[in-house]
Amino acid sequence: QVQLVESGGGSVQAGGSLRLSCAASGITDSTSCMGWFRQAPGKEREGVATIYTPRRTTAYADSVKGRFTISQDNAKNTVYLQMNSLKPEDTAVYYCAYAQSCWRLDLRTSAFDYWGQGTQVTVSS
Repeated sequence: QVQLVESGGGSVQAGGSLRLSCAASGITDSTSCMGWFRQAPGKEREGVATIYTPRRTTAYADSVKGRFTISQDNAKNTVYLQMNSLKPEDTAVYYCAYAQSCWRLDLRTSAFDYWGQGTQVTVSS
């Protein structure tokens, strides 16, 4: 059974940085994608970043390009989201997600099969 556990959220001032971690277990597919999504109050969940794990190719939402970096550590079965130059509009619950069969990078929620419980990120001005 696939399990995703996020950690690393918290409160930070604008301009600061945070690194989110997603520890994955139960993943056996060699062609898969991992992603980070976020959901602010009253808004739909949106894709932030995704990585095609076999080749480590990545894609980002325009709103975070140049500020956020997704990466993976296969030895630890962990995916990270490094968030720099944070803005108040980055405030949201951040979710890790796993797409079982992934053939192209896709930031749509419908492309992912499993989700973590989420971690809160709050950026104050």
